[in-house]
Amino acid sequence: MTQQIFGKSYGGSPAENYQRFFVPSIGAPAADDLIGVAGLRAGERVLDVACGTGVVTRLAAQSVGAGGAVAGLDVNPGMLTVARLQTPPDISIDWHEASAEAMPLPDEAFDVVFCQMGLQFVPDKQAALREMRRVLDTGGRAFVSVPGPTPPMFAIMKDALARHIDPKAAFLVDLVFSMHDVDELTELMRDAGFRDVDVQARPKTLRLPAPADFLWQYIHSTPLAEAVAQVSRAKRDALERDVCGRWQEYVVDGSTSLQVSMTTAIARK
Repeated sequence: MTQQIFGKSYGGSPAENYQRFFVPSIGAPAADDLIGVAGLRAGERVLDVACGTGVVTRLAAQSVGAGGAVAGLDVNPGMLTVARLQTPPDISIDWHEASAEAMPLPDEAFDVVFCQMGLQFVPDKQAALREMRRVLDTGGRAFVSVPGPTPPMFAIMKDALARHIDPKAAFLVDLVFSMHDVDELTELMRDAGFRDVDVQARPKTLRLPAPADFLWQYIHSTPLAEAVAQVSRAKRDALERDVCGRWQEYVVDGSTSLQVSMTTAIARK
């Protein structure tokens, strides 16, 4: 179903909108950084956990080449459908619909495991990390990245969602940035059995669309779309006025500049 918001069309499923809007502005730049840190080698076996529409997965496949083996795993079938459609026919990737806490994959099957901006959504994080370690071969590397703390831009959106839409809608923003503490992630990785754990938080500047465009693109790429669809046009108007008015301080040359910290854990089995 296509929804018309302020004259703009946001058709398709949340997964399709996620690939169309979220990946180019946020997912892809973060994936480039993560792949760069990993230093993948030709022929390596790679698993991307909570792969979404596969932006990290495809980059990994390009890096390891035809002699490598790459798999993507996600609990959301809609995300995997889009991931398959986005993958060129000359790239071979195995897609698995499963939770990170119970992967239907053999022990010691991979050299590298990624999890980009997904661990914060997993209910049992310790179980997921243990599974990542289980499927890694001895000496294999794990790369886990999470965003946060909540950037001021998103704090503004959270506040406006709570006031104009539904206090429950603001919970998603909290969840997205809920897991960023260096010490917490270090302890989780060590408790899961990883060694040589190195966790660092680094700033990242992202160039986003103009405020109104990014607001609605983000909403329609996430479960927030359902909550916003339930309210009146007047409330949606109020949300846009509130958020975009307060986002003007982040506008640079017509684009919105987002400053966010990315916490990345690197470890070995």
